[in-house]
Amino acid sequence: MQDEPEQSPPQVGEEAPPAAAEEPEEGFRRRYQPRLYLRLLLIGLVAAYAIGFVLENDKQVHVHFVLGTARLSQIWLILLSVGLGVVLGVLVSQLYRRRRRRRD
Repeated sequence: MQDEPEQSPPQVGEEAPPAAAEEPEEGFRRRYQPRLYLRLLLIGLVAAYAIGFVLENDKQVHVHFVLGTARLSQIWLILLSVGLGVVLGVLVSQLYRRRRRRRD
């Protein structure tokens, strides 16, 4: 075991070394990480909700198009509708932006 070097008292104009009582609190904050645990909890809740959503919407439904009929799982119908809505929303916003640029 090595002897620790003695620390001389602070000279005039020097700052005193931080108190040892502050180190355990800072170390606790580094180990605890409340934001990490909150994020993990939120991710777990979203994943559980998504799994429940899929399990509740597994019924087969008929989708009638103009030229035909298809039978598919309700969850696929929901996901395809959301995907189509996102794509159309992006396209419409791009058209709006392009039209607005031409006016200016």
